[in-house]
Amino acid sequence: MPSAPLSRVKPLHYLLLALPIAIAGSLLHWNPLVNFVVASLGLIPLAELIGEATEALAVVTGAKVGGLLNATLGNAAELIITIVAIRAGLLDLVKASITGSIIGNLLLVLGASLLLGGLRHGKQTFHREHAATSATLLVVAVLALSVPSLFNHTLEGDTLPANTLESISLGVAIVMIALYGLGLLYSLRGAGGLAPAHGAGAEAAPRWSSRTALVVLGLSTAAVVWLSEILVKTVEPVTIALGLSEFFLGIVLIPIIGNVAEHLVAVEVALKDKMELSLEIALSSSLQIALFVAPVLVFVSLLFGQSLNLVFNQFELLALIGAVVISALVASDGESNWLEGVQLLGLYLILGVAFFFIPG
Repeated sequence: MPSAPLSRVKPLHYLLLALPIAIAGSLLHWNPLVNFVVASLGLIPLAELIGEATEALAVVTGAKVGGLLNATLGNAAELIITIVAIRAGLLDLVKASITGSIIGNLLLVLGASLLLGGLRHGKQTFHREHAATSATLLVVAVLALSVPSLFNHTLEGDTLPANTLESISLGVAIVMIALYGLGLLYSLRGAGGLAPAHGAGAEAAPRWSSRTALVVLGLSTAAVVWLSEILVKTVEPVTIALGLSEFFLGIVLIPIIGNVAEHLVAVEVALKDKMELSLEIALSSSLQIALFVAPVLVFVSLLFGQSLNLVFNQFELLALIGAVVISALVASDGESNWLEGVQLLGLYLILGVAFFFIPG
């Protein structure tokens, strides 16, 4: 297949200009806040390019292999950012970004999609069975994530044997990865459910050769690692300068930075009256974070001599469960409207206000 030119520039691609600026700022020791902002802007188009390269490979390799690639690399940028943060010992930031990504996809992204799609097209419909299967698996995923936390909070004040929470987290992580694999197998066999697609579909994928796609994927990944290093180094001074907690940075800002390109795709397809695809993007991304990214990070932390457990505070658990319940209700009838979008966005804003005042 001949390679299409890389000149199909999207508005987000212009933010690639932030990449050399961020590198220069890091080498010249600019103000940490400036470096944080520039690195964040640079990460946005890189996440977009990783998604485009993955979609292009999916077209070349076929539906099943392409679905596997999408399911593995759908949240690659955020996974890289959190791995770099683990290496720096920012475990609270990492755990906050896990819950923030799930909540953001279910409330912010889905809410914006329902609102804007509903305002343009009125009532929109989608495949009820597929959405219900994903919603059910998402409920299971959040309950699994809650087990170590509930165990810890139930026995709080009691003497726990050393490494008990770490052992429970590892056990839960193994089961969650198995569930993710089985859900993916179910989807790839054509039964729906854990849909592996994260982009706007094969028709919108760049028509690149496999070599071009691999080069773009490799260079973009390397650049994400570099910018993630710059971003993570600025976390502490930025929190001090802005008066923000590390928790708020992780639960609100980091998920948006790592996933904004995918978020825009979900809204874009909703505006095109493809609500099923928009819902699929939001639910599938949340599932991947809960069932794949979070468990993988538990094991990755061990490689860096850290111990990332899956213990979240009570308010995070409440927010997670609330987000899953309301999104499952939205998906249960196969129809959506702009008012449901307003409700989801309203809940996200309420949680955001509360997150701002949580110390961390």
